[in-house]
Amino acid sequence: MARPCDLPVQQQQAAALLLACTLALLAVQLQPCRAQQQQPPSPGYYPSSMFRPLGFSEAYRTLWGSQHQTLSPDGKSLTLWMDSSSGSGFKSARAYRNGYFGASVRVQTGYTAGVNTAFYLSNSEEYPGHHDEIDMELLGTVPGEPYTLQTNVYVRGSGDGTIVGREMRFHLWFDPTADFHHYAIIWNPDQILFLVDDVPIRQYERKTEATFPDREMWAYGSIWDASDWATDGGRYRADYRYQPFVSRFAGLKIGGCAADASTGCQPVPASPSSGTATLSAQQEAAMRWAQRNSMVYYYCLDASRDHSLYPEC
Repeated sequence: MARPCDLPVQQQQAAALLLACTLALLAVQLQPCRAQQQQPPSPGYYPSSMFRPLGFSEAYRTLWGSQHQTLSPDGKSLTLWMDSSSGSGFKSARAYRNGYFGASVRVQTGYTAGVNTAFYLSNSEEYPGHHDEIDMELLGTVPGEPYTLQTNVYVRGSGDGTIVGREMRFHLWFDPTADFHHYAIIWNPDQILFLVDDVPIRQYERKTEATFPDREMWAYGSIWDASDWATDGGRYRADYRYQPFVSRFAGLKIGGCAADASTGCQPVPASPSSGTATLSAQQEAAMRWAQRNSMVYYYCLDASRDHSLYPEC
């Protein structure tokens, strides 16, 4: 057999071209497998399917920045934007003592440092200076770096004055600017479960009365300037040369017990098993996958924190 150096130049070029085409075809064939490996395992339980999408006016009211909101013609999706003059926010019409709260959200590409797109529960207006809060926040970024999803829990004023946050942050397994994804909170008497597309990413259990929110809360959505801390600890700030910053909300879902519901109202279970506390084996596996592959910060593992403030750790 002739060695490559013995082949005519034209034959060498043809062989090189054939090899390049073969490698390219192989790469294309392998790509779906690689992409599939980056997806979480099925949680086996899909609470978002239990609730229908609501029209905005059925469940929510504009809270601030009405001039920075646009409602879709069918009344089921809402666009919020922020510029140098204002951001925007909305609030549920009713308070709840537990429930399922979800929204499909799509955020903007490009330079979005300092921009906070939030979906959360709070009672800050009812208990100013001593409020509870459960957060899911998409924190803006700079080109080439991923968005950060921050989850957080504040209890009885730990988000007021001296901040005692309970953050867990993720770089998600998908691009949140490319399409809508469903972000949800299940809050029941036993736990808070944070979900993305029905995949549980964090479970915050009720371990003591002092570290678990149990007063009524409202659901909120907003876009606002959090430049002081949102992107790399405040290193990168909102740059209004890139305004407006736009976030879109759709698939608004609420189910559970309103604050004025009867005592017979049953909380939304966090899993298909009976009761509200235990996750299924499939849910546990999906959550382990999400935390192993996507979690980038957990307050209980932060040695710089004063752990006397976090007995749940």
